[in-house]
Amino acid sequence: MRKTRQMGERFGCQRIAITLRGSLSASRNTWAGMLYDVPTGNAYLSREYDIQIVDRVGGGDSFGGALIYALSGGYDEQQAIEFAVAAFCLKHTIEHDFNLVTEEEVKGLMRGKGSGRVQR
Repeated sequence: MRKTRQMGERFGCQRIAITLRGSLSASRNTWAGMLYDVPTGNAYLSREYDIQIVDRVGGGDSFGGALIYALSGGYDEQQAIEFAVAAFCLKHTIEHDFNLVTEEEVKGLMRGKGSGRVQR
């Protein structure tokens, strides 16, 4: 976390977010994310999802957009990273560039129990 703090301080960032991918095969990955709060030094890790990938295009945009949406909409840091990763995972199950899922679908995945396997 020291390097994350240094990066945040160097570039004036309040928060740093990253995605964490585990490659099981070309079309199956595990995904999670981390949100680091630079001023407090707290790191928030999301749950890990097992994804059968349909299309990778737009996943990063979905993650970033969902994180901004959640943080600007009053979600706390843990909820925000969970929301962003769930939106990111759902996007990987949809063809083409746009994430066409609703906020309720993202929240539904966040509430899911069990393995974290994404199925559509």
